[in-house]
Amino acid sequence: MKRSLLTAVLSALFVTGSLLISGTAVYAEAEETADAEYIYEEYDEEYEEEEGDEAEEIVNPDQEAADQAAALIDAICAEEWTEETDALVGEARAAWEALTDLQKEMVAGEAADPDYFGLDTGDASLDDPLNADDIGEKEILVVSCGTAFNESRAADIGAVEKALAAAFPEWSVRRAFAEQPVINHVAARDEEQIDNIDQALARAVSNGVKHLVVQPTFLMQGEAYDELCAAVRTYQDRFETMAIAKPLLGDAGDSAETADTDMETAAKAVVKAACEEAGYEDLEAAEKDRMAFVFVGHGASDAANDICSRIGTQMKELGYANVFIGTVEGTPEDMACQAVIDRISEEGYTKVTLRPLMVDAGESAHDAMADPNDEASWLSRFEEAQAFSSIDVQMEGLGRLPGAQELYAAHTAAAISEEP
Repeated sequence: MKRSLLTAVLSALFVTGSLLISGTAVYAEAEETADAEYIYEEYDEEYEEEEGDEAEEIVNPDQEAADQAAALIDAICAEEWTEETDALVGEARAAWEALTDLQKEMVAGEAADPDYFGLDTGDASLDDPLNADDIGEKEILVVSCGTAFNESRAADIGAVEKALAAAFPEWSVRRAFAEQPVINHVAARDEEQIDNIDQALARAVSNGVKHLVVQPTFLMQGEAYDELCAAVRTYQDRFETMAIAKPLLGDAGDSAETADTDMETAAKAVVKAACEEAGYEDLEAAEKDRMAFVFVGHGASDAANDICSRIGTQMKELGYANVFIGTVEGTPEDMACQAVIDRISEEGYTKVTLRPLMVDAGESAHDAMADPNDEASWLSRFEEAQAFSSIDVQMEGLGRLPGAQELYAAHTAAAISEEP
């Protein structure tokens, strides 16, 4: 009896002791947690007090490096050249090259993204910037808006330059681009220096050029052409003779007969090239196969809209029933993407080929017309319609077409003959 009582007492004492120990541990843990929560609350209060101009942000070093590169890329996308431009171009290139692959994917800005430096647009070494000195007294300055797509720059713009060099062997052909952001892009990414218009004209003066003909590769007369003419005229007294040739499809001063001839030549050239690229003997064979060709221009300005409308009219007059004209800007309304899709569907065509109606197959052609990852591109919208059995893309600009090159050469010849 005594032993049982003693055992019971000891057991009770053991349990009580365990509870006391356990309770102490729990209390200690709770106290520690409370202290930690108090510390965190105190830190949060201090951080809230410091928020504002003096708050110190926790910076991700990868994002910081990417943001610095993005800021430099945005800076060299400026429309005007300044004395700081060349240095900024070099800094942007160096900043990009210093990034890791992870950091490059984080680059984002107003114009900056990983594709600015990272997108493969072809071999830049195949392009000639045509900026050599010591060229003689006769120069043909070929002025283009320009493109940073290497393949198109060489195959479209370069093709026009080479055609003019072959047609006028006594003249030196040189290049200028009108778009400074394009010039900076090519310089930063490919280390290829292309002159802007003012630089090219100044270079001609320093080279001792006496006779200058400026041949724009623009599709038509418009704002870019007017700005070119104004820039060239500031150098008028620096040359013995100077002339500005017409753009591809002439200008507003042309007679109706001349304008129609140029338009017809261009229309036939692009349709012929499209049929050949698609594997058809001619447009009639494509028609029988229910193939519709869609030529997509820029649009936007009144001059651009007008020229696209005139080309559309020319196609109809030539009897090209399965040829449709559109604009990436969607103006005029009957040339907007959805309007073109509706017409093609209504007329029973089951196959479509998209092709740029642009001098070079550059940014607009690749992005607005044919980017498969952009739901707003023409390619994506045609696919979304689910009305066609096939949708193909031809990425060739007008500049590489022999018919277009002949038109440029004719305009250059006319300008040379008009020199005083």
